Amino acid sequence: MLTPTQLCKCLGDDTRLSLISLLHGQGEVCVCDLVESLQAPQSTISRHLAQLRQCGLVVARRQGTWMHYRISPDLPGWAKKTLTQLVPAAREALALNESAASCCEN
Repeated sequence: MLTPTQLCKCLGDDTRLSLISLLHGQGEVCVCDLVESLQAPQSTISRHLAQLRQCGLVVARRQGTWMHYRISPDLPGWAKKTLTQLVPAAREALALNESAASCCEN
Protein backbone atom coordinates (compact mmCIF):
# COMPACT_ATOMS: atom_id res chain seq x y z
CA MET A 1 0.00 0.00 0.00
CA LEU A 2 1.35 3.40 -0.99
CA THR A 3 2.17 5.70 1.91
CA PRO A 4 2.62 9.48 1.84
CA THR A 5 6.34 9.02 2.49
CA GLN A 6 6.67 6.63 -0.46
CA LEU A 7 4.78 9.05 -2.72
CA CYS A 8 7.10 11.90 -1.78
CA LYS A 9 10.21 9.78 -2.27
CA CYS A 10 8.95 8.54 -5.62
CA LEU A 11 8.24 12.06 -6.86
CA GLY A 12 11.42 13.52 -5.37
CA ASP A 13 13.16 13.57 -8.76
CA ASP A 14 12.53 16.14 -11.50
CA THR A 15 12.28 13.51 -14.23
CA ARG A 16 9.75 11.39 -12.34
CA LEU A 17 7.76 14.46 -11.34
CA SER A 18 7.78 15.57 -14.98
CA LEU A 19 6.58 12.15 -16.12
CA ILE A 20 3.72 12.13 -13.63
CA SER A 21 2.81 15.68 -14.64
CA LEU A 22 2.69 14.70 -18.32
CA LEU A 23 0.66 11.56 -17.61
CA HIS A 24 -1.81 13.24 -15.28
CA GLY A 25 -5.07 13.83 -17.10
CA GLN A 26 -3.78 12.43 -20.40
CA GLY A 27 -4.96 8.85 -20.25
CA GLU A 28 -2.35 6.59 -21.82
CA VAL A 29 0.86 8.05 -23.20
CA CYS A 30 3.45 6.16 -25.24
CA VAL A 31 7.07 6.11 -24.06
CA CYS A 32 8.12 7.66 -27.38
CA ASP A 33 5.85 10.65 -26.64
CA LEU A 34 7.38 11.07 -23.19
CA VAL A 35 10.90 10.87 -24.64
CA GLU A 36 9.98 13.57 -27.17
CA SER A 37 8.32 15.81 -24.59
CA LEU A 38 11.18 15.65 -22.09
CA GLN A 39 13.99 15.55 -24.67
CA ALA A 40 15.69 12.79 -22.68
CA PRO A 41 17.14 9.44 -23.74
CA GLN A 42 14.67 6.57 -23.96
CA SER A 43 16.73 4.56 -21.46
CA THR A 44 16.46 7.36 -18.88
CA ILE A 45 12.71 7.70 -19.34
CA SER A 46 12.20 3.93 -19.15
CA ARG A 47 14.28 3.68 -15.97
CA HIS A 48 12.22 6.38 -14.26
CA LEU A 49 8.95 4.86 -15.48
CA ALA A 50 10.05 1.54 -13.98
CA GLN A 51 10.58 3.29 -10.64
CA LEU A 52 7.11 4.86 -10.88
CA ARG A 53 5.67 1.40 -11.60
CA GLN A 54 7.44 -0.04 -8.54
CA CYS A 55 5.86 2.71 -6.43
CA GLY A 56 2.46 1.84 -7.87
CA LEU A 57 1.94 5.31 -9.36
CA VAL A 58 1.71 4.17 -12.98
CA VAL A 59 0.64 1.09 -14.90
CA ALA A 60 1.84 -0.02 -18.31
CA ARG A 61 0.35 -1.74 -21.33
CA ARG A 62 2.28 -3.11 -24.29
CA GLN A 63 0.92 -2.60 -27.81
CA GLY A 64 3.26 -4.23 -30.30
CA THR A 65 6.68 -2.69 -29.69
CA TRP A 66 5.29 0.34 -27.84
CA MET A 67 4.76 0.67 -24.11
CA HIS A 68 1.92 2.92 -23.00
CA TYR A 69 1.75 4.33 -19.46
CA ARG A 70 -0.98 5.94 -17.40
CA ILE A 71 -1.57 6.95 -13.81
CA SER A 72 -2.70 3.91 -11.85
CA PRO A 73 -6.47 3.85 -11.40
CA ASP A 74 -5.90 1.99 -8.12
CA LEU A 75 -4.21 4.90 -6.33
CA PRO A 76 -5.74 5.72 -2.95
CA GLY A 77 -8.01 8.77 -2.93
CA TRP A 78 -5.55 10.86 -0.93
CA ALA A 79 -2.82 10.17 -3.53
CA LYS A 80 -5.11 11.18 -6.41
CA LYS A 81 -5.97 14.41 -4.60
CA THR A 82 -2.29 15.07 -3.91
CA LEU A 83 -1.40 14.64 -7.58
CA THR A 84 -4.28 16.88 -8.64
CA GLN A 85 -2.92 19.64 -6.37
CA LEU A 86 0.75 19.04 -7.20
CA VAL A 87 0.67 18.72 -10.99
CA PRO A 88 -0.19 22.35 -11.91
CA ALA A 89 2.62 23.70 -9.73
CA ALA A 90 5.04 21.07 -11.05
CA ARG A 91 4.17 21.90 -14.67
CA GLU A 92 4.84 25.56 -14.00
CA ALA A 93 8.05 24.98 -12.03
CA LEU A 94 9.41 22.48 -14.57
CA ALA A 95 8.17 24.52 -17.58
CA LEU A 96 6.20 21.60 -19.02
CA ASN A 97 3.58 21.78 -21.73
CA GLU A 98 0.06 20.68 -20.79
CA SER A 99 0.17 17.57 -22.98
CA ALA A 100 2.61 15.09 -24.42
CA ALA A 101 3.32 15.03 -28.14
CA SER A 102 2.05 12.22 -30.33
CA CYS A 103 4.70 10.33 -32.26
CA CYS A 104 3.35 6.78 -32.47
CA GLU A 105 0.11 5.08 -33.39
CA ASN A 106 -2.11 4.18 -30.40
